[in-house]
Amino acid sequence: MIEINKNYNESNLETMAKMPGNFVDLTITSPPYDDLRTYNGYSFDFESIAKELFRVTKKGGVVVWVVGDATKKGTESLTSFRQALFFKECGFNVETMIFETSTYMPIRANRYDNNFQYMFVFSKGKPKTFNPIMVKKSEKSLQRGKSGRNVSFREIDGKRQNKKPQKITTHKKKTNIWRFLTGFCSSSDKIASKHPAIFPEQLANDHIVSWSNEGDLIYDPFMGSGTTAKMSILNNRNWIGSEISSEYCKIIEERVKKAWEEKRKEKDLQAQTLFGTQK
Repeated sequence: MIEINKNYNESNLETMAKMPGNFVDLTITSPPYDDLRTYNGYSFDFESIAKELFRVTKKGGVVVWVVGDATKKGTESLTSFRQALFFKECGFNVETMIFETSTYMPIRANRYDNNFQYMFVFSKGKPKTFNPIMVKKSEKSLQRGKSGRNVSFREIDGKRQNKKPQKITTHKKKTNIWRFLTGFCSSSDKIASKHPAIFPEQLANDHIVSWSNEGDLIYDPFMGSGTTAKMSILNNRNWIGSEISSEYCKIIEERVKKAWEEKRKEKDLQAQTLFGTQK
């Protein structure tokens, strides 16, 4: 049996081999792609990983796969597209989301600079959980809603009548284009900066909140700096990680320890507040 709330210093295929089928609620990861960064010399068998992710994902579970493409000799590699198509062949449904980065490297060529990556959301059937991130509507949108709520009509027996006024809401569902801070600004702790490619904490947080509930199991097959584990802990989710680099595992261990300390302090504060209220 596999232990939960633990990071495994091994290949993700070894970790998933320990898992029964239909085991994981949500996977969030960003694999190394197109040799844009050296990953301590390690490589991975993409197709085997995709097949195993389908096996271990629960019905209605989700895999969030954050990936981009290298541009070489004037053309994009389209690695991300090939991977998305293979996930679909495995049996996943596909939804494309965009991660707009706050920083990017200028391209000195006849093309626009690239500052986004794909966030493919692969679901094993219809997602069983969806808690949409809500954002505040603009003041202009709110004013337009207020001014137009009583001017629409409907036909009843050939006569025009005012529709029942609709309730004006102040928030709306977030779109599928998300913008996050990247690089060293994307983490609230300095430990993560020891890793060359930090996964943005807010990105992990928002996907965890969107596609899972408290107590669910989150998996990251390329745990890297440990962001998925940290945000799972802070959001009361269980987690499992795989990381083949022992160097990166030390970073993960530090961040996980710190996250548990933060969680304990939060619980202590809640208990003190409750006790004070009851007095």
